[in-house]
Amino acid sequence: MKAVYLERGVADKGDVDMSPLLTVCPDITFYENTNEEDKYDHIGDAEIVFTNKVVIDEEVLSRCPAIKYVGVCATGYNVVDLDAAKRHGVVVTNVPAYSTESVAQHTFALLLEIAGHPALHDESVKNGEWVKSEAFCYWKTPVIELSGKTFGVYGFGSIGRRVAEIAKAFGMNVLVHTAHPAKYESFSTSYKFVDEDTLYRESDIVSFHCPLTDETAGIINARNIDKMKKNVIIINVSRGGLANEVELRDCLNSGRVYAYGTDTVDGEPMKADNPLLNAKNAVITPHMAWASKEARTRLVGIIAGNVKGYLTGHPVNVV
Repeated sequence: MKAVYLERGVADKGDVDMSPLLTVCPDITFYENTNEEDKYDHIGDAEIVFTNKVVIDEEVLSRCPAIKYVGVCATGYNVVDLDAAKRHGVVVTNVPAYSTESVAQHTFALLLEIAGHPALHDESVKNGEWVKSEAFCYWKTPVIELSGKTFGVYGFGSIGRRVAEIAKAFGMNVLVHTAHPAKYESFSTSYKFVDEDTLYRESDIVSFHCPLTDETAGIINARNIDKMKKNVIIINVSRGGLANEVELRDCLNSGRVYAYGTDTVDGEPMKADNPLLNAKNAVITPHMAWASKEARTRLVGIIAGNVKGYLTGHPVNVV
């Protein structure tokens, strides 16, 4: 079957072996990148489409009727209109859990930058400020000790569970909010499961690890921030659309929120007028939490396994 991979440049920087996918889909065309203007030309008459951020909706499925299978090269699958896919008889799969370790690690990279700003102090030292210092030490920002803080985990999928485990290792008290607490009864001796408002009210740090849905869109907003502690730290390594970025910016600039660490924004790549660009105490990385070589290698292997399952009549990771 004819296949296209629309955004190879995202997953492979020349350091990842793509042979597992080539073995399953020998008739595959790789595109370094695909945008809204050229996606119809790139998809053409392909029956199998691999996408990361390129939207596959009713228009795409109508204009490219050969499509039979869409492999989302990520865990989140909000780029595909699942109702339209169902109408057109298109199978959609995703890649769960491939980046758990990398994203959990990045969660704490953001938090540790907020807590102590090592990058700022490294820059200060290299600019000669320590050489000129009269004292043996100095710090340019407050330093926060994480041990003893209350860490709230919103969402308890594979990443949320790993983040909770690491937070506990830091000596933090861990609260968890999930839409399905009964599913995780075995964890109740390790973590305290609470409702959404309790998570906001009692947490010093609130870290979001949930999908972007109609229910979660814009939940990082002024109304919910008003329920949180003053000087709360918010972390978001899920989807930028979880945040109402205008209201969040205002809360950062007023000091209501101590800091916001995020690996994602609403509309990527980031636009020049994004409200968070000039917000106080916003630490922003360019959607790179998942991008370790180890995670990307796992990604390719699972993508290949997904499409192999589809082609052999035993589909896996179907959404």
